[in-house]
Amino acid sequence: MATTTPPGVRGGGQSETTSDGAPMTHAQIMKALSGLMLGMFVAILSSTIVSNALPKIISDLGGTQSSYTWVVTAALLSMTAATPLWGKLSDLFSKKLLVQISLVIYVLGSVVAGLSQNTGMLIACRVVQGIGVGGLSALAQIVMAAMISPRERGRYSGYLGAVFAVGTVGGPLLGGVITDTSWLGWRWCFYVGVPFAVIALIVLQRTLHLPVVRREVKVDWLGATLISGAVSLLLIWVTQAGTSYDWISWQTWAMTGGAVVLGLLFVLVESRASDPIIPLRLFRNKTISLAAAASLFVGIAMFSGTVFFSQYFQLARGESPTMSGILTIPMIGGLFVSSTVSGQIITKTGKWKAWLVSGGVLLTAGLGLLGTLRYDTAYWHIAIFMALTGLGLGMMMQNLVLATQNQVAPEDLGSASSVVTFFRSLGGAVGVSALGAVMANRVTHYVKDGLAELGPKAAAMGHGGTGGGGIPDLDKLPAPFRTVVESAYGHGVGDVFLYAAPFALLALVLVVFIKEVALKSRPAAHTPAAEGSTAVPAQSQAGAGTAAAEAAARQ
Repeated sequence: MATTTPPGVRGGGQSETTSDGAPMTHAQIMKALSGLMLGMFVAILSSTIVSNALPKIISDLGGTQSSYTWVVTAALLSMTAATPLWGKLSDLFSKKLLVQISLVIYVLGSVVAGLSQNTGMLIACRVVQGIGVGGLSALAQIVMAAMISPRERGRYSGYLGAVFAVGTVGGPLLGGVITDTSWLGWRWCFYVGVPFAVIALIVLQRTLHLPVVRREVKVDWLGATLISGAVSLLLIWVTQAGTSYDWISWQTWAMTGGAVVLGLLFVLVESRASDPIIPLRLFRNKTISLAAAASLFVGIAMFSGTVFFSQYFQLARGESPTMSGILTIPMIGGLFVSSTVSGQIITKTGKWKAWLVSGGVLLTAGLGLLGTLRYDTAYWHIAIFMALTGLGLGMMMQNLVLATQNQVAPEDLGSASSVVTFFRSLGGAVGVSALGAVMANRVTHYVKDGLAELGPKAAAMGHGGTGGGGIPDLDKLPAPFRTVVESAYGHGVGDVFLYAAPFALLALVLVVFIKEVALKSRPAAHTPAAEGSTAVPAQSQAGAGTAAAEAAARQ
């Protein structure tokens, strides 16, 4: 039975009120969320800082195009598998503690990644990083939902989107500068975030105070293992098919069949678990089902852009890592503007569906136009296409989570939020793997065609590292052959975006069928606690019967 709560605290949870009963001001809420946003910034910065350094990293470590893809996919895979678990843990333990733990895990993975001696070691460290990012990604949305009503949350989700945009644009720029600086080198891309992470931990300790829900803990470890295995088999198949074995082969049937069997077992286990990692009953809600499916396709579009642009600018246009980061600013600028503006307007109007539909249209158009990329495409064309893509992503990413959170009871908030994040990460992981395999195949094809046009003597020069899966060093290639390789990468990246565009269209179709429900005006934590649970204020050890929001406001 829910416990009685002290005056000023509605339903035993966080309240948007200060100690004198007045609503928390915007400044007070921002102060309470400052550590959370700083932690998110560190994770995003540390993730994106590697993007422009990857061609150099893979070249130095003797990796291949498959290694390049797996350095990205490994983090996405572990993030995907860990996200539902973090969401479930947030329904059982202190959200603040979990945020801090996930940040520490990410930092440890980053430090060891900087010591990598080969691509295998780097990929293993990326798995650890992904576990931490899964926690930060899921918990950021969950903490905000616990503090802020859906009606007001659009505004603060916009700020979170802005932090995402700044970290996304700042990371590649900083990574490019570090990589281009001889006395630093790419390893410092992994070290540079550590001081910021320490600051984030200190700020989180001082500013974030939430109620702790205490109830009998039973984590569905079997379900977590099964879903991890299913996703892993699927990604390994997508990455290796067409290179290590044929698309139609016994390996394909074994891996896809194994993934299906593990997926069915996961559904069976979840349907019988007393405390499932992903409550299947959530999918009875049409909005949650459609938002989850749309997030899957948005993830494919989002990660394809961030991963393959660095290869395009460096290998198709011969730009430095630093310039590669600068040239992607239009996409990040679009994401920054749309996420911030849409959040502000949603808070004022309470209407969110139009933003989802508009975002789907812009994302589909942007990716379709990016499908026309070639190595000599005018940059102002590329800038417009990137801006459209960024605008679409900014309108869809945060608002799909918002639509889902508006539909669930407080006790399911963590699980529901992590479901959307899970499917977005899954889409990104599968998309990067599949599109990376497509790109490797198409680049090899275009190189061979280009060499054939140069004549038998050019064909005898070999693939230049491309056909064999390596990342070429353009500066070491003779002029005619360099043009062939640049053209191949330009056309190959264009094909990647062309293949991604239909998935954005599918996301658009799905959000059209989502029914708009008026945003609630009360935070999730204002609703009475679930039967048998007890909301314990974070400050209870001091004997204070004060709401967590009041504590945050006083800091």
